[in-house]
Amino acid sequence: MRQGETAPKGAWIGNASGGVKTPEPIILPDPGLRFARTAERLEQLADGHAAEGWLAFMAEVSRAQAAAAACPSTPRVPDQAAIAQAVAARIPPMAADGHRRDAVWRDGLAVLLESFDAMMFPPSAATAIADLRRRDALEKESLADAFLRGGVDAADAGAVFWIAAALQVHFTRLAATLPAADLRLLERRDLCPCCGSTSSASVVTVTGQTPGARYLYCSLCSTAWNHTRAVCIVCGGSRTLSLRGVEGDSGLARAETCDECRTYAKVFYEAKDPGVDAYADDLATLGLDMMVGEAGWSRHAPHPLLLVG
Repeated sequence: MRQGETAPKGAWIGNASGGVKTPEPIILPDPGLRFARTAERLEQLADGHAAEGWLAFMAEVSRAQAAAAACPSTPRVPDQAAIAQAVAARIPPMAADGHRRDAVWRDGLAVLLESFDAMMFPPSAATAIADLRRRDALEKESLADAFLRGGVDAADAGAVFWIAAALQVHFTRLAATLPAADLRLLERRDLCPCCGSTSSASVVTVTGQTPGARYLYCSLCSTAWNHTRAVCIVCGGSRTLSLRGVEGDSGLARAETCDECRTYAKVFYEAKDPGVDAYADDLATLGLDMMVGEAGWSRHAPHPLLLVG
């Protein structure tokens, strides 16, 4: 407006934040897609991979989880008043280590195991499945408690692999029933706002309303939640963070290392491959884990399906 002129009276049209949108804080999973998508990605990554046979086996596990996710026995929907109370107290509404489990999760376990009856798989897997089938409901519940509380006996690791796979399905189905708009991030931002578990890995987006946002993916219930980039997800430090990768690779996977707490967490970049899947690509990049581990950093949390080694 030139000096002496009258200011226009029309209302301003636009976004008060200048067009900058806030990343969606919490994204709940779609059980019908989560495991099928991971299986498809694993099949793709297995082709020509040094661990082709193992990745193909893990793809079959994800396919079996997808079948279990479609099980007609549905978990009991959490009480809305209890959810609201937990959210207000900033605690996960279906805390993995304190949640009163619905026995329906064992129906999913049965479907998962049945999916392998007609398949060729490693003898060790057959032994673990046979061992698990011999156990009664009380023993299976005990194994589930041990897994969720981080106290698995090495002798039970084979059976607990399948327990863990079934619990992933169960908690993913539960998370999908939660009221997303009512949920809140926890004070400890490295923990899932739905079940309180640690993440498997994170993905930096390139699509959606907030490209460049970072989301952590829960290792148990498949919920994704927004986390600040360039901040250690374990200690919150930022002064000594570095991104490390395998020399000459595509740049899809990086280990974000922190010298303050000597941990690392994997980050995947959607810009390098739009088909990236936090769960499948985590398994396909164990070489990166080995490289960073040998250099002295510890993974921020164990992978739930890799209980041994």
